Amino acid sequence: MAAKSDLPEVRLDPAGLYREEIYTDRRAGTIRRLTPVTVDGATDAARPVLFSGQTQLLTPAGVLPLAFEIEASTLEEALAKFPEGVNVALEQAIDEAREMRREAASRIVVPDVGAGVGPGPGAGGPVGGGKIKFP
Repeated sequence: MAAKSDLPEVRLDPAGLYREEIYTDRRAGTIRRLTPVTVDGATDAARPVLFSGQTQLLTPAGVLPLAFEIEASTLEEALAKFPEGVNVALEQAIDEAREMRREAASRIVVPDVGAGVGPGPGAGGPVGGGKIKFP
């Protein structure tokens, strides 16, 4: 068992508290409203209300969860901006998938052209090795 001093000390920031409210149509997604509050639970008007959206899209590879921030000051404005947020989050997810595919493809290393050619020591080993090298 870990010694007591090895455990991280986890604390909430009393100056960064929010009350969370979830709104959903039970079909397309959800909107979260984070209302800043003081330590006693009263609304903190000095900080802005934050909105975020979440939805899931069915793809050939399975369910794709999307989460995104919504720049809005009211729930009505957040509802109006929800579709735009979905589109931006989907474009970002597609770009990330393309980048991951590129990175995975660049990890495949083709054997050296001259490797394994010629007889004798120091010539690179047996002819026709043809093995893929991994980084």
